[in-house]
Amino acid sequence: MISLLKEVGRGKRGARDLTYEEARRAAELIVTGEATQGQIGAFLAAERIKMESADEIRAFVDVLRSRSMLHPVPGSLDCAGPYDGRTKTFMATIPTAFVLASCGLPATLHGSAPLPPKWGITTQTVLHELIQQIRQAKTGDLPMTPVVNDSEEFRFSPDALIGAAQASGFLYVSSEDWCPPLASLRCIREELGLRTIFNTAEKLIRYSDSTCMVAGVFHGTVFEKLAKLVIELGIQRGLIIQGMEGSEDIPVDKSTRTYLIRNGSSSLYIIDPEYYELQAEAPEEDWTASRQAAAALGVLHGNADMHHMNAVLLNSAVRLWIGSRADSIEEGIYRAKAAIEEGAALQACLRWTHALTLHVKSL
Repeated sequence: MISLLKEVGRGKRGARDLTYEEARRAAELIVTGEATQGQIGAFLAAERIKMESADEIRAFVDVLRSRSMLHPVPGSLDCAGPYDGRTKTFMATIPTAFVLASCGLPATLHGSAPLPPKWGITTQTVLHELIQQIRQAKTGDLPMTPVVNDSEEFRFSPDALIGAAQASGFLYVSSEDWCPPLASLRCIREELGLRTIFNTAEKLIRYSDSTCMVAGVFHGTVFEKLAKLVIELGIQRGLIIQGMEGSEDIPVDKSTRTYLIRNGSSSLYIIDPEYYELQAEAPEEDWTASRQAAAALGVLHGNADMHHMNAVLLNSAVRLWIGSRADSIEEGIYRAKAAIEEGAALQACLRWTHALTLHVKSL
């Protein structure tokens, strides 16, 4: 590890990118624990200063993927958002996933408990609240208490989550259960408090083995890099989005730059919500996981405000188009609207929740 550290830690001018083979060796040393905690911290900090190359990120993705549980879902769409969460914007990706499932496009979301640098509200925390709110509204019972970890985040077994996916068309992956190295690295990532190569690599594991993906980025410096990288990872159809807070969500209050991926090539593609008559100003909200869950349920019940509803319609439509379930974004909007108005998206959500509730009762 020391020889690899010397190459990436020579300073801004002297450091060089590792080859794929070198980066893979570094990743192996880190995830197996052969590298010391000091060496791991130094490597991650040096990479952050140098900026990771596409080959380095790909090497870390491949090593993490080789140690992950995979559950192939043919014809599915992988939705890759930031594991450090959101703090300022509506998480349209959650109700969108149920819209996609109800339209025949299996959708996969993945995440964990909050991580640095943002320490935001994550997909996992919102899904927990979603289950709680549905169960309380339906039965009046006290909130259920699933198996929890040290950070007080819910954790369902992979088998329970797969069963819920089979019932609903929506797969959620708790990444630290499906990829144990990510769990073992949490402590040092929390101590560093920095964005590291794992913030990008963990999003690209593709637990459902999908060749179709939407992924979000924040910094323009990695925008084009990520588009090229996902092609190398086997994505045939996809969209790389400079989305809200680096998420895979396309905003409806402004146009958004994306890279459209088709058949081994990428091209710049601008999505303008005004063109689809879905533009709406984003209200200022003090988001919590509970409020995110309530907003998601509002959309699925068809009684959300215009911004939240339009955000889900646009993101659903684009993903249906990317996932080959609609011939155009316009057709995707029509299908998404029907899924919400007819209650199909809500039913997909209820089937998912019911399957997990049955699992908890059986513990």
